[in-house]
Amino acid sequence: MSIFEDLNIPILEKTPMSHYTFTKTGGPADYLAFPENDQEISVLIKRAHEAGMPVTIVGNASNMIIRDGGIEGLVILLTRIEEIQHQEDQLIVSAGTPLMTVSEAAYRFGLTGLEFAAGIPGSVGGAVFMNAGAYGGEVSNVITEIKVLDELGDLHVLAGDEIRFSYRHSIIQEAPLTVISATFALKPGEPEKIRKTMDAYNQARASKQPLDLPSCGSVFKRPTGYYTGPLIQKAGLQGKTVGGAQVSKKHAGFIVNVDHATATDYLNLIGLIIKTIKTKFGVTLEPEVRIIGRESEQDELPKA
Repeated sequence: MSIFEDLNIPILEKTPMSHYTFTKTGGPADYLAFPENDQEISVLIKRAHEAGMPVTIVGNASNMIIRDGGIEGLVILLTRIEEIQHQEDQLIVSAGTPLMTVSEAAYRFGLTGLEFAAGIPGSVGGAVFMNAGAYGGEVSNVITEIKVLDELGDLHVLAGDEIRFSYRHSIIQEAPLTVISATFALKPGEPEKIRKTMDAYNQARASKQPLDLPSCGSVFKRPTGYYTGPLIQKAGLQGKTVGGAQVSKKHAGFIVNVDHATATDYLNLIGLIIKTIKTKFGVTLEPEVRIIGRESEQDELPKA
């Protein structure tokens, strides 16, 4: 009998995460839960903690690679929790809400500050986790407070320096905390100007990024003094394929699923890129994408 048997929360067992990831790859989760509010998240975390079961929180699995070995314990998917509250110049947003949805809401309310997020597919929780950003903007510039649950399922509020934002980093990467909401502090703006900026960013994305194929978004952090895409191009790796994973021919900073790729294909290609760039240019690339799950003996991603 499952330890979650008595909970009125949709939970699947041994379900491939490839059904939910943007890369269309990933092994099975022991348990996969779909809570519909913060209280259900808390109940799930507490129940798992009591059973000594590990918990993994997944926003919408966009900037993520889940290994083919799957994920041990409980996985909580937040895609059913989307809510945006508008309070003057603030938006209080549930963690499962796509960031691009928040950007569109800001536009509708005549608020500026989130134009850079117009085409970012990740969830708010994921955006906090990695301090998501684009076109010179980062969520750290507009998020003033987050609500989190600890490993016991208890609620805490973190503000300012407590979130420990830095480049593609936040405290959520350091501590067993689950983001359940974030407060965005924005400014009044001109709707026409906001729309024009958002449309320009979306057009730029469409022209440069492989949005028509499964991918995990930008794979690597930008190394100091370099741009990742041109480095990979210069190394002769654009179009390189391992299994069904390919360095995008449209943007070398992306890896796309062109032929039923596995997570192992992705990781082996990432490992090849890291090794080649280090050998050719002496530059160490670090994955920006979140890599989780049971390791496979076939993975060739260099260990830190």
